Amino acid sequence: MTAAGPDVAAAEPEGAPGRSRDFVQSLERGLAIIRVFSADTPSLTVTEIAARTGLTRAAARRFLLTLIDLGYVATDGRYYELTPRVLELGYSYLSALSFPEVALPHLERLVTEVEEASEGSILDGGDVVYVVRVPGPALMTISVNVGARMPAYATAMGRVLLAGLPDDALERYLQHVEMTALQPRTITDPAALRTELLRVRDDGYAMVDQELEEGLIAVAAPVYDRSDRVVAAVNLSTHVGRRSAQDMRDLVPALQRTAEQIRTGLSGSVRRSVGPRV
Repeated sequence: MTAAGPDVAAAEPEGAPGRSRDFVQSLERGLAIIRVFSADTPSLTVTEIAARTGLTRAAARRFLLTLIDLGYVATDGRYYELTPRVLELGYSYLSALSFPEVALPHLERLVTEVEEASEGSILDGGDVVYVVRVPGPALMTISVNVGARMPAYATAMGRVLLAGLPDDALERYLQHVEMTALQPRTITDPAALRTELLRVRDDGYAMVDQELEEGLIAVAAPVYDRSDRVVAAVNLSTHVGRRSAQDMRDLVPALQRTAEQIRTGLSGSVRRSVGPRV
């Protein structure tokens, strides 16, 4: 997205075609600045932020100054970075979910039993969002924290969640997804992914072997709600140097039992459960 003039408001008017007349683009762009920061780019200059968001340098600076006044951004005069206050934006959502708090003790017991890391996630658009994590005893090369996003097509949990979509939602996803070869083994053909997802539906679990990151292997199982809708996924992940693909398949029954225990806990929760957003 590239700004068309010296002012951010000139790039695209409020109520532009395809958008509701009530759409507030200034809010969109302020959030875009917050999202431009990541683990790889925790500190950025105003020029870098402008380039990554498509804003003019002057517009990016005004948004940054506003975010500084609100306490979400800090600067040393040259570099800008997020402050811990941005955690409030996600905490309100996570604290309202029953899945993370119900899943955590069950995943902790599973990790103690099998001695591998475990995570839980939900589907948001074309990504999985990690909402709970229990590290294993071994150091993993991939860095995954609560709130992290990964492409659903290349992750075991993502494939479980995609396989749980209604047929029409799955077809829409397959028609619009852009798949990149993250590793030589990554599935990048929509037809091949459809075949894999249908297999996941039949088998009740997914396995990804070095498609997301070299050496990383994971198995995942769906978590259902009381209406038999797939609302979340849980996994076990390890390095191929620790366990083979068959070793990980052997852990699937324990993983599925844990998913069923979480389902039972969700059914008894008075708080809202989660669901996919595609």
